[in-house]
Amino acid sequence: MLAKKMIRDIKNHKIQFISIFLMAFLGIYVFVGFGAESFGFVETAGEYYNETNFADGWIYASNLNGDFQDDVNSLSLTKDSERQLVVNSIADFDNDPDITLHFLEDDDISKFYLVKGSEFNLSDGEGVWLDTRFADAKNLTVGDNITFEFNGIEVEKEIKGLGYSPEHLYQTSDSSMIPDYNKMGFAYMSYKAFPMGEVPYNVLLVKYDGNSSAYEKQLDNDLDRDYSSFLPRAQHPSFAEFQDETEQHQMMTDVIPLIFIIISMLTLLTTMTRIINSQRTQIGVLKALGFKNRTIMFHYISYGFWMVLAGTILGFILGPLTLPQIMFDEMSSLYSIPNWIVGFDMSFIIVSVLMVGLSAVISYLACRNIVNESPSSAIRPKVPKITTTGFIERFSFWKKSSFNVRWNYRDAKRNKFRSLMSIVGVLACTLIIVASFGCMDGFDEMKEWSYEDINHYSSKLVLEENATESQIDNIVEEVDGERFMESSIEIKANDIKKSGVITVLDDNELYTPTDDNKNPINISDNEISISKKMAQLLDVKVGDTVKWHIMDSDKWVSTKIDNIHSDPTSQGIILTKEKLEDLGLNYTETSIISSQEVKDNFTGVKTVFSMDSLTDSWDEMMESSMSIIYLLAAFAAILSVIVLYNLGLLSFTEIKREFATLKVLGFKSSHLRKLLLTQNLWFTTIGFLIGVPLGRETLQYLWGTMGDSFYLKATISIKTLVITFLITYVVSILVNLMFSGKIKKLNMVESLKDNE
Repeated sequence: MLAKKMIRDIKNHKIQFISIFLMAFLGIYVFVGFGAESFGFVETAGEYYNETNFADGWIYASNLNGDFQDDVNSLSLTKDSERQLVVNSIADFDNDPDITLHFLEDDDISKFYLVKGSEFNLSDGEGVWLDTRFADAKNLTVGDNITFEFNGIEVEKEIKGLGYSPEHLYQTSDSSMIPDYNKMGFAYMSYKAFPMGEVPYNVLLVKYDGNSSAYEKQLDNDLDRDYSSFLPRAQHPSFAEFQDETEQHQMMTDVIPLIFIIISMLTLLTTMTRIINSQRTQIGVLKALGFKNRTIMFHYISYGFWMVLAGTILGFILGPLTLPQIMFDEMSSLYSIPNWIVGFDMSFIIVSVLMVGLSAVISYLACRNIVNESPSSAIRPKVPKITTTGFIERFSFWKKSSFNVRWNYRDAKRNKFRSLMSIVGVLACTLIIVASFGCMDGFDEMKEWSYEDINHYSSKLVLEENATESQIDNIVEEVDGERFMESSIEIKANDIKKSGVITVLDDNELYTPTDDNKNPINISDNEISISKKMAQLLDVKVGDTVKWHIMDSDKWVSTKIDNIHSDPTSQGIILTKEKLEDLGLNYTETSIISSQEVKDNFTGVKTVFSMDSLTDSWDEMMESSMSIIYLLAAFAAILSVIVLYNLGLLSFTEIKREFATLKVLGFKSSHLRKLLLTQNLWFTTIGFLIGVPLGRETLQYLWGTMGDSFYLKATISIKTLVITFLITYVVSILVNLMFSGKIKKLNMVESLKDNE
């Protein structure tokens, strides 16, 4: 009998229970869906790294002989090591794609992952194992020949296999900010394929016990730093980029679903409280007929329990089936991984069970008081709340306020929890929308800051390593260009080591360092400036000292920080040519920047790319991040509709008697609609005003997970504020209009006699 009663009640209050179901579904769907994706990132990379025995670190030196390797192997923390020669080459195609060549002495660490062809063979000096994505872009397959040119040497090899490399999980070319496999790739060859006799190995891949700082300390102490640099796995560009991506998605898993789950539980509490209060008489009759308190309690607990259980199960099933696939399709264009895994974590089950259990607890809290009342007390209508004159009502302006204002204020005062719930619902929606569209603002700001405020050139000509001074002089004259030096560096302070970029200025006008507000700053000949993000990472400030060295150079220098600049995409230090030479380091041009659109090829130039191509690649890179932003914005809009409609319905149900009384007194339906709209707009405004700054803080937290290379302060544009305002207020007004018909059809006699 009680089961039939529950079905009838759910049918009579179907909108509220549908909203509970949807909120539970969305909360678990988003949590498990994003979680399956972010944990899938971890499992995908972990399985891939284990299968390829990814290196723990890389030791770089100009010539790694066998004695040095023996010294490294003799260290107590070293488990294994393997030498490679890694050189940059150009493949024989029209667009001169960059191919990173690996000449291997062994294939036990960071192994080539084969997808087509024969296994890597150290005894084969005639074959090459090629990047499968580059091969697809160039329509190459096993059995084809390919020619590489490096250091004036040309080699032609037969493609024996296609596959992936854990060291090239993420890679970009000089002319693009996103992976463009038509312009770059990698290749693996045996040491026997090297055309010049003895191989001058320059990289030692190592596996070791303990953490990277302990191992590097042992390297420095026992080897007397007989090498250029040591790169731990955490700082490897490919690994670090994917790790940053993973952390961003895990942040989404931790923060956003929590909002949905909290709102769904609050929605359940308000709905169950209203239903139980409306059924006081029925509960009193059931108690009078002899139903035990426990039976009645279980009956009402089951209302929310079954709705939440159904929504949780559906979200648990559909989340991993849909959301990860959407994101994997986007991520596969950026990261080269053979297989993507949908992840799983016990937290999925724990949170789902907790949510269902919490729904039972909330339903219990909503009905425990009335169930414990005596039958004679429960069968009577609930005693109306007694309100007293509040602080605001004592002011003189209160009597001058309109009836609309006074009625809504007192109604909100009588129903504090419903009012708070309305504000929290709008606040949550506003927060997510601001964070979502704020991401778009941030991407646009980074693009403008980097490619308009800092870099003013139209073309950038990347020089070959062996370009002569006469060739460089000729290019500078032909394109009316400026010499420019950018190199990778390692920088240390406070026992923290980071990789970055050194930018050396030579009276450049096409490159302008900026401060935190994007204003140009001047760096004099006796100053060294560090980027703000790098300063934060190293925990240093102006006046502190840092140690750094240019990659491929053994010489470390200690310098005092004289200035701090801000750059959204490049973190490191900036100094002038004169300051660099004062430190005893050579100024070596790496590129020439020009205000002209350069299309000609010059001897000594490796590649030419334009500002237009850079901004286009930036837009393409940002498109891969738009999917998650659009999803969050869509979820926020759905959340807004569900919450506001449910609360609007709850509000209308609670004030039906008051509205009926007002109609009897002569108030028109249009005036009553205005009363309801005013209250909705009040709560919407409060939620909006609180949600915007909270959304900005959430956005700042998101920018903090963007990785070591990116820096941006969270700002909310006028466009985002307008969009958020429109979505929030339009939904609020539309929800109010949905109740227009209910107000017109309000049965005054029935509503007034409800409590008799």
